[in-house]
Amino acid sequence: MVVSAADRLEPFTVDDTLSLTERAYRRLRDSIADGTLPAGSRISERSLAGALGISAQPVREALRRLEAEGIVLTLPRRGTVVAEFGPERLVELGRLRTALEGAAAALAAQRATPEDLTKLEACLGVMRSATERGDTEALAEANERFHALLHAATGSIFLARSLATLWAFGHVGRLRTLRSSPQEPGRALREHAGVLDAMRQRDPDLAESRMREHVRRSQLESGMFRDLTQPGGPQPAMAASPARDAAGGPGQGPGQEQGQRRGVEGRMREEA
Repeated sequence: MVVSAADRLEPFTVDDTLSLTERAYRRLRDSIADGTLPAGSRISERSLAGALGISAQPVREALRRLEAEGIVLTLPRRGTVVAEFGPERLVELGRLRTALEGAAAALAAQRATPEDLTKLEACLGVMRSATERGDTEALAEANERFHALLHAATGSIFLARSLATLWAFGHVGRLRTLRSSPQEPGRALREHAGVLDAMRQRDPDLAESRMREHVRRSQLESGMFRDLTQPGGPQPAMAASPARDAAGGPGQGPGQEQGQRRGVEGRMREEA
């Protein structure tokens, strides 16, 4: 399947402040995550650059970053394609993120400087303000920044980079949860505040347990697994293989869909 990027992606706006490479990376990441660029699609570097209104170099660098993260692949005679993520791989990614986020919180509780804690408190204030306004976009951005600041506070570049890769897969699911659940913004705010409180107490065990529980719960409520099993629903980059679908694989009835979803969610609840 050849992606017509010109029909799928809008050009950048003039008020964007990030670098062209970072903007291209985020646009591609989000378009892959929400299914605009579906799994198995072949990506044309030139058409993507044209659609975004930029040169090919930033797109090329963004694709290299996405390939390093496993989100796209370069295949012989096919070029660059969007990777496919079935339920089992999503469970694996969820377990990894739960474990690594917990480890990061524990490490940050021990290593965070007063400046780190001040930045996290300020970010929590932005989250609180966004929650009160009902601004889910701003809340999602502040949520991502909170985690990025916490990752940086660990002092571990490897851990921070590993988590940045895992974050790319759940971006759309997190935003969807904030929008669809009236209780979620306030709950997420309280959970982040609890993690920060444990960090202030310099209690790594408490910080880790609170973070792991927060990540597990938010992943289960993201709606990602419902999209994988509902017929006719959105088919994000983590969906089943288009090649298998084209081959006329057996369909699923409602009972099978519910069973698959329960199985995936059950495995997500297991300890990482």
